[in-house]
Amino acid sequence: MDNNKKDYLVRGTALGGRVRAFAVSTTQLVEELRRRHDTFPVVTAALGRTVTAAAMMGAMLKGEEKLTVQVKGEGPVGQIVADANAKGEVRGYVNEPHIHLPSNSMGKLDVAGAVGTTGYIHVIKDLGLKEPYRGSIPIVSGELAEDFTYYFATSEQTPSAVGLGVLVDTDNSVIVAGGFIIQLLPGLNDNEITEIENSLGSLPPVTTLLEQGLEVEDMLRRILPDVEIRDQMDIEFKCQCSRERVEQTLISLGEEELTNLIEEGKAEVVCHFCNEAYQFEKEDLEAILEQAKS
Repeated sequence: MDNNKKDYLVRGTALGGRVRAFAVSTTQLVEELRRRHDTFPVVTAALGRTVTAAAMMGAMLKGEEKLTVQVKGEGPVGQIVADANAKGEVRGYVNEPHIHLPSNSMGKLDVAGAVGTTGYIHVIKDLGLKEPYRGSIPIVSGELAEDFTYYFATSEQTPSAVGLGVLVDTDNSVIVAGGFIIQLLPGLNDNEITEIENSLGSLPPVTTLLEQGLEVEDMLRRILPDVEIRDQMDIEFKCQCSRERVEQTLISLGEEELTNLIEEGKAEVVCHFCNEAYQFEKEDLEAILEQAKS
């Protein structure tokens, strides 16, 4: 298994353009998040499935558009957040990285137990308009692939099949991660729909296919033999945080709060998304306070 292969996403169409398909490998992305946030296996799987879905949803956007997925279940992991854009840049975090649960009845990581089976998934899309688009659905399973399937059917009125998988090694590292989204567009007849449903029904789990060394294109061909791959793009972890941005955040705290930090002598600001820590010494904070006053 070549673990240094770059993550990428492919887009394709099938059945004369009446089916839209996306497939992605996210092994490096999920491993990077695991390393940065020190997630335990069940959390790695939950966060990994969420960012994998977000990466494909990002690929449905254009230009500078971006989206945020928030999974807010009542499970012990708390909130899972993923950001993605149309350029294949993805980041994510989870409230409680250190959750350990016994395996579920199938002997698998109990993602639904970690996420919870009640709660909501919110999708916020920034399409460059005044108001962002918001879609919300109740969590239906907590395993996440079914939940995103339900999201597309209800919020976007596009019948879709979503497959998501993350396989974690005994040393907690990510062996493989990836997924697919198949979207049925108007004009398909019942036989065609049944055929797609049958191939989805007999498809091994995403992680099994990826572990066997299948490329994401091959994964789509297993579901849609006549799929035409239209394009592909790299998927990578990228955080938008920077020292300048953190300084802006500190300025927005106001003079009183900054004065308190100066009295403490220094401040450390940690980015939720990438766990990068930014250190500010007393003189840095004094300069920021001057800016806040001006």
